[in-house]
Parts: sequence; C-alpha cells; structure tokens
Amino acid sequence: MPSFRHEKRCTEAGAIRIAGIDEVGRGPLAGPVVAAVAVIDRTLAKRKLLRLIDDSKKLTLEEREVAYAAILDSGVVRFAVGEASVEEIDAINILQATFLAMRRALQGMAEQPDLVLIDGNQVPPELGCRAETIVGGDARSYSIAAASIIAKVTRDRYMRGLAASFPDYGWETNVGYRSPNHLAALNRLGPTAHHRRTFAPVLRLLEPLLPFEEPATAD
Repeated sequence: MPSFRHEKRCTEAGAIRIAGIDEVGRGPLAGPVVAAVAVIDRTLAKRKLLRLIDDSKKLTLEEREVAYAAILDSGVVRFAVGEASVEEIDAINILQATFLAMRRALQGMAEQPDLVLIDGNQVPPELGCRAETIVGGDARSYSIAAASIIAKVTRDRYMRGLAASFPDYGWETNVGYRSPNHLAALNRLGPTAHHRRTFAPVLRLLEPLLPFEEPATAD
C-alpha cells in the first residue's frame, strides 16, 4: 500500500511542495500517452480519501472511477494532465513522447513543486524541477498513486469516447491495448488515424502499402 514516507523524507530534506508524477499508455497500439502530476496536502488529506488511492493497475475500473471522483471532490489534491499524441509518438518514439507528456503535465501546474517523485527509474530531460525516481512508486507513494489514477482515468475515458466512432476495435474495453479483438479488427479493417504506425503490429500491416523505392546503384 502507498504511504507518505517518501514525501515526508523529502520534506525533512527541505522540499516543501512535493508532487508525484506517473504516465499511462506506453504499451497500447492506439491513442496518446498521458501523464499526470499530483500534489496532495498531507495536512488535510483524510483517511477516507487515502484508503481509495493505490496503484491504478491494482484497481478495477469502478474503483479507479470512485477514487478519481474522490480526488476531484476532496479539495486537497492539485493536479495537471499532459499528453503526447500518436503523431508525436511516431515521430520521436514512445519513451521521448512519455517524457514530453510528463513535462507538459508539470507545466500545467499553477504552482510548480519543489520536487517531483517519478514512478520508474528515469528522469525526463529538461523537466525544469528537481526530481527523484522511485521504482514501483505508484504502489509506494500516495502522490504518485494519485497521479497514476488521474492519468489512467483520463486516458481510458478518451479511448472509450473514440470507440463510438471506431466501434470495431473494442476500445471501449481494451482502450487501445493489443487484445485479441483489437488485433483481429486491425487485420480485418486496417489501422485508423489513431493507431501508432511505428508499433510492430500496425507497421506490419502498413509495410506492403509503403511506396517502393529503387535501391541506389553505384556509379
């Protein structure tokens, strides 16, 4: 279960405003990658709220929605969301797009934190803020766990909204991940504008359609 242990340690080291940051959507074949940053007022956060906050991967869809609503209604969590588009993912790769989404989320905060706790083992370049990585941080830090819930709910709602316009791909349930029904629809119907063209299952379908170029010959 998460705790405020890491936040308290950072406070003792001199940081006052401490944020957690996490992303969701590195693995899907379709849709953006989304990051969220969250700052929890530890002096005002009630146990009723904290009992709902955990690593988003451990929560059911219903539990995430309840936690998300509680976070919004609590008045003790300040947060912002950033994303990188499918086009950006294909242009700069998924890792760099993830870093871009994190920077955008942080830039969206009205008041910048003194330090950011990041889930994982890499600090995005040019983040503009002191940062510390925590492997498995979404299960260890309330701030990171809250960010993981916000990012996950935001992205899943977006993908379920797209499903109304692209009903055959199963995005209302797989939210863009490579499930059997998603792969079957890809093979049957081909990719949409929301698919990541540099990801292998999509790229394999596109390769026969790419223009043929004559190999260069030596003079």
